[in-house]
Amino acid sequence: MRFALNSDQAALREAVRDLLRAECPPAVVRAGWPGSEESDLARVRRVWDQLGEMGVLGAAVPEADGGLGLGAVALVGLLEEAGRAALPLPLMETAFVAGPLLAAAGEAALVERLAAGELVVGAALDGSGIVPFAQVADALIAGDARAPGGELRLLRPPAFAPLESIDGARGLGRVAADAGLVLDLDAAALAAAWERGALGAAAQLLGLGRALLALAADYVTERRQFGVAIGTFQAVKHQLADALLALEFAAPAVLRAAWSLDRGAGDAGRDVAVAKALASDAALQVAATALQVHGAIAYTVEYDLHLHAKRVWAGARAWGDADWQRTRVAAALGLLPEEALR
Repeated sequence: MRFALNSDQAALREAVRDLLRAECPPAVVRAGWPGSEESDLARVRRVWDQLGEMGVLGAAVPEADGGLGLGAVALVGLLEEAGRAALPLPLMETAFVAGPLLAAAGEAALVERLAAGELVVGAALDGSGIVPFAQVADALIAGDARAPGGELRLLRPPAFAPLESIDGARGLGRVAADAGLVLDLDAAALAAAWERGALGAAAQLLGLGRALLALAADYVTERRQFGVAIGTFQAVKHQLADALLALEFAAPAVLRAAWSLDRGAGDAGRDVAVAKALASDAALQVAATALQVHGAIAYTVEYDLHLHAKRVWAGARAWGDADWQRTRVAAALGLLPEEALR
């Protein structure tokens, strides 16, 4: 079976890629680091407004609630482009997680504002209380969507204790366990939200990996040693080929997981776990390879590579790291008890 975007989905993805390529260069990513010397959140917010005008922010919101009603397969392409650009705002958390959640909870006014680009939402559904992008968000959703009897709370305005992150754009915040308004959601809505978050994280990791691989390929073509481009060295070729292979192996797994979610397949959770594990491994491998072939220059903050690499390191651990997701696959296959995930 071949998993790929149809022509309409591919066209929407290309439109988002063109927008982000033009409006979200590395300078804008740097502007999205709260508290840094280059911070300019108003500039970053203009990109968000344009995404709202395109309908991207309401893409996963049901049509009855004013959104586009697109499925997970269509969203995967958009989120991969957000990863490719290292967009310093929570597109996945807002459009793919919070939008459908707030619609399911009957928060019509908030859904309308979200789809219009007037609401940036940070979300963490793992029960940790540590929410990425809290420092740039207008609202936060926190709680545990995985545990039996779990609940999610909406904090608006967001109240949190700021935390440092390896990726400054993610602006972490710790929220109190009893803060905010409990959202009226059933167990199915909670489970679906977690799967969308894990799948969206996988899609963004693919985009980040592709951006890092492109940076590495460009660099080894230009950098010369012993009178030739280092990209002609067999060892460098092998490293880049292995990194590309990892990405190409993970990409259809991500689309398969999206296909399973759209059809409500009983094994969709297993497929999402496979996708997140493979995408995390692939992105980490590409980041390591890109750092190695660049050499010392890659470790300077002036060079753009770290903007993507740090997002990979953070994103690979978010929404369940590769080891946790593999344990989840084993549990789904009956090889481990469910308690192994606790």
